[in-house]
Amino acid sequence: MSAYAELAVTTNFSFLRGASHPQEMVARADELGLAAIGIADRNSLAGVVRAYDEARKRKIKLLVGSRLVTVDGFEVLAYPTDRAAYGRLCRLITAGNLKAKKGECHLTFEDIFGASAGQIFIALPPRLSPVASCERMTAFTSRLSALVRAAPGRAFLAGVHHHRGAEPRQLGLLAELGDELHAPLVAVNDVLYHAPERRPLADLLTCIREKCTIAGAGLKLSVNAERHLKAPAEMARLFAKFPDAVARAAVIAESCRFSLAELRYEYPDEPVPPGKTAQQHLEDLAWAGAQERYPKDKYPHDIPDDVRKQLNDELAVIGKLDYARYFLTVHDLVSFARLQEKKILCQGRGSAANSAVCFCLGITSVNPDKSNLLFARFISENRGEPPDIDVDFEHERREEVIQYIYRRYGRHRAAICATVVHYRSRRAIRETGKALGLTEDVTAALAKTVWGYGDGLPDDHIRQAGLDPANPAIRQAVALAGDLIGFPRHLSQHVGGFVLTRAPLDETVPIGNAAMDDRTFIEWDKDDIDTLGLMKVDVLALGMLSCLRRGLDLIKDHYGAEYSLATLPQDDRAVYEMLSRRRR
Repeated sequence: MSAYAELAVTTNFSFLRGASHPQEMVARADELGLAAIGIADRNSLAGVVRAYDEARKRKIKLLVGSRLVTVDGFEVLAYPTDRAAYGRLCRLITAGNLKAKKGECHLTFEDIFGASAGQIFIALPPRLSPVASCERMTAFTSRLSALVRAAPGRAFLAGVHHHRGAEPRQLGLLAELGDELHAPLVAVNDVLYHAPERRPLADLLTCIREKCTIAGAGLKLSVNAERHLKAPAEMARLFAKFPDAVARAAVIAESCRFSLAELRYEYPDEPVPPGKTAQQHLEDLAWAGAQERYPKDKYPHDIPDDVRKQLNDELAVIGKLDYARYFLTVHDLVSFARLQEKKILCQGRGSAANSAVCFCLGITSVNPDKSNLLFARFISENRGEPPDIDVDFEHERREEVIQYIYRRYGRHRAAICATVVHYRSRRAIRETGKALGLTEDVTAALAKTVWGYGDGLPDDHIRQAGLDPANPAIRQAVALAGDLIGFPRHLSQHVGGFVLTRAPLDETVPIGNAAMDDRTFIEWDKDDIDTLGLMKVDVLALGMLSCLRRGLDLIKDHYGAEYSLATLPQDDRAVYEMLSRRRR
């Protein structure tokens, strides 16, 4: 029996299309004994990090790719063979994302053609049928021929066998076309779910995507449950007349040498002046800040010895772990906010308050000389985690800081990380009930109940909603909604976690437009970037800082432009009354 690698796998990060998590796909591929698995979501790389994390645990080869779909329906699987080709794939998807509104990617065949270097392409033909358009097949043949010329020896033609009556003949025709155009046939199963039991969920997702009911979906649904991962022996049986097509899948997998482990994160150099290293600049700023924090009029014997020791120890750890640029970036943002013409209130918080360096840089206001907080809780050589400094800005003015980041680093090197919006119980049952044709009052009653985590909806809760748990329609809706809970629905932007890079960020991960104007975000969330060792800078918003700003403005209006909070009379009733009136 020859080895087999499944190269056409769509996960649930092809939103409302795939019916299994990336981890489930990889785990099932390992159980079936596949030589490799290729994750190729629709115009996206959103789910590949989760697949990569599972693959390295199981020691199965993962191919990182994407299913590129053009605006006129041409589909091709693209797998980069090396790091440079991966960067071109990321830039290609980014270009398509930035031409479209949030959640869409507008690619043309010319876009794909222009990014062909180093890619392995597996073209997915339109389904052949008596009603298929001859013009559509002619257009596909023309594009496949162009793809072969652009990527000689790296262009292939996909063949699928889903137990449809005409498929053996269609495979023969495709094999002949592939031989004629020098695009050899490759056996794929065009997988949507890891096991056949997920077929009902796949049908449900189709109905949600197409905004129709199961009863009215018709040919939009698959005719059987064959779009699952299959063992090598089963694929060899299905493609018995085309054994080379099965073996070719494993050969292609061997030729794709790129792994996400090759991504090397480099922090940007912007906050470092010429002639200095990042560590030297950080040390100079920290000691200068220490002199300001511990002035000689209050500390005649200079900086306290315990603070001096803590600063030296922290700077040594920061230098050893090469985190100086990260601290300089946060300091740069805080300095921008505190410019005379800006005066945006901000404050660092969280475990960063354990750091004397953060205190001396003005990022936090917690004096380490007055506390016994542990720096190791913030950064440690043994934890293997990057530092995490949360800085809150006035929520009404945080956008000024965000746009400063975009200007300073450029949108090709700075973007907010994503947040994956998952199905929760109420949305899951509402959309499930609608797809199954349940009435709105029934789905509303189910949505108001309390769902258990992992156990679905208990019968008692269904009865409390005034419904019969033995009703087949109710049971089906509850079961499918339970499967849907936890599935990704779409990507949104993180509340403020920025990823910054020295090299173009769009060569590491695709970037897309956010719903908000002038915002862009990457396809990976904070867990994904933690897995790959990328660092983020948290630019957060705090409403209380805006309240404090209003209070300070009121005091300024009352006392004039020049005032000091330290010299204000503590029992000044006028200030108290002004603040009270504004609060009311």
